[in-house]
Amino acid sequence: MKYVLVTGGVVSGLGKGVTASSIGLLLKACGLRVTSIKIDPYLNTDAGTMSPFEHGEVFVLDDGGEVDLDLGNYERFLDIKLTRDNNITTGKIYQYVIDKERRGDYLGKTVQVVPHITDAIQEWIERVAMIPVDGKEGHADVCVIELGGTIGDIESMPFIEALGQFSYRVGPGNFCLVHVSLVPVLNVVGEQKTKPTQHSVRGLRGLGLTPNILACRSTKALDDNVKGKLSQFCHVPAENIVTLYDVPNIWHVPLLLRDQKAHEAILKALNFQGVAREPDLIEWTARTKVCDMLHDLVKIAMVGKYIELKDSYLSVLKALLHASVGCRKKLVVEWVEAGHLEEITAKEDPDAYKAAWNRLKGSDGVLVPGGFGDRGVQGKILAAKYARENKVPFLGICLGMQIAVIEYARSVLGLENANSTEFDPETSNPCVIFMPEGSKTHMGGTMRLGSRRTYFKVPYCKSAKLYGNASFVDERHRHRYEVNPDMISKFEAAGLSFVGRDESGSRMEIVELPSHPYFIGAQFHPEFKSRPGNPSALFSGLIAASCGQLDSLLKSGHVGKPMANGISNGKATFKAQQNGNHHFKASNGSLNGVHCNGNGNGVHH
Repeated sequence: MKYVLVTGGVVSGLGKGVTASSIGLLLKACGLRVTSIKIDPYLNTDAGTMSPFEHGEVFVLDDGGEVDLDLGNYERFLDIKLTRDNNITTGKIYQYVIDKERRGDYLGKTVQVVPHITDAIQEWIERVAMIPVDGKEGHADVCVIELGGTIGDIESMPFIEALGQFSYRVGPGNFCLVHVSLVPVLNVVGEQKTKPTQHSVRGLRGLGLTPNILACRSTKALDDNVKGKLSQFCHVPAENIVTLYDVPNIWHVPLLLRDQKAHEAILKALNFQGVAREPDLIEWTARTKVCDMLHDLVKIAMVGKYIELKDSYLSVLKALLHASVGCRKKLVVEWVEAGHLEEITAKEDPDAYKAAWNRLKGSDGVLVPGGFGDRGVQGKILAAKYARENKVPFLGICLGMQIAVIEYARSVLGLENANSTEFDPETSNPCVIFMPEGSKTHMGGTMRLGSRRTYFKVPYCKSAKLYGNASFVDERHRHRYEVNPDMISKFEAAGLSFVGRDESGSRMEIVELPSHPYFIGAQFHPEFKSRPGNPSALFSGLIAASCGQLDSLLKSGHVGKPMANGISNGKATFKAQQNGNHHFKASNGSLNGVHCNGNGNGVHH
């Protein structure tokens, strides 16, 4: 097994996750099998109890693992299925060591950070690297490890020490270190400054790790003299210094690495020369070009409560992007703060109220994503009501499905006080109830989590067609509440159809309004399994319905299969005018390529 370690310096949020994903994709394009590990130095055992404002979205895996959003990047780029153990946290390691100590495994020894914690980290990495994640037999060829945070962080120290020991133990031909660092350009002098990177590499070397490759984040490509300076002071060959400069979207990053021969430096460090082929990125390149050339807009209103931090909805944004590229449309996300749609805002802040409703009404489709807590729920209900009554395409995910059911109960069934017991435990018309197997005392890992099977009870419904007329589908879940099965007959008599259910038939998974052009709610999170070359079916349906292509999509035969994304024999099948001057920004370890409007925010993310 060979290992590539990606570390970061100077500042966090440089895009280590995208860099690690892109390295993995590049090595996979060279014919190697790749797996991935993310190390998060926080004490939480997983990301499940962390606020989206704190750390972005919680990404859910097939096995129910609640993990860091970077594992979503790995899965999307590499088209693999990771496990909860592919996300290592300080909490998991300490819990593992303490459990061993309580069992007496250390035979009375004093348990210390070195060697017990550092040994546990190395054992964990070696064990998880051997787990196949691409559906094939046997282990991968390369494991890409991303160390969260920046060099010098106090909480990273045990991991740095462990990885230093690990690199020595596996030997120089089996370990390659890529250090991602910032090379800022100061407006005052207009030149690229190398000092931050020099200090970062000096700190890294002082901790026992020497980088093989420097990946420098900068607004533009590094000047040759800057590369020479970095090479001299950081002891890295000039040909092993690559620039990750601003590009239209993150799909360009693997191409940047390939064009600068990063794969050759990695293959050389890992003694893979002669084994691996030249990278085959024809399809990836074509899809990236198509994405850049799109200019026909499709506007989707994202009605949520975490919109101050866009990474809270990262997988939803990516799924929208995959689907819009599949439909040859340029995605514009109109961010709508759910609370701003409510009457109380009309009194307290009329301008915000008016702006929110204008953004909602100016959109081609409406998406209400998942969430927890009662803030903004009334606004989400109003958004669902607007979409339902005005025949605007609507997709509700998890809580978004539940509020669509509540809205239907209030507006159509006339049950004015209909609600979820999450928001009103005493409601006389509980449309949404707490699941019997849930825990009300423990937060972490107590929800219905991971991949579960949904059976289509109504053949030829829109969602079944979108999934390629499948009889069932496996999607990932993360919820504590469910639609009340005792009220289903009332809803269905009033025209709402629960077309997808679990194996028992009593847990509602997909709801549709047959009389509406596109009104679908899903209890699961389809965004977690969306891929650039194979967009999520329900997101494809939303985008297609929003730009008048739903009927042709359902008839095309592409439904439920990997979509061509404008690619034929590796070439874009149409030409379009390149639109604008787009740059990506780093945000909480991710680089996003979606144009977003709303809340005074008119930048590209």
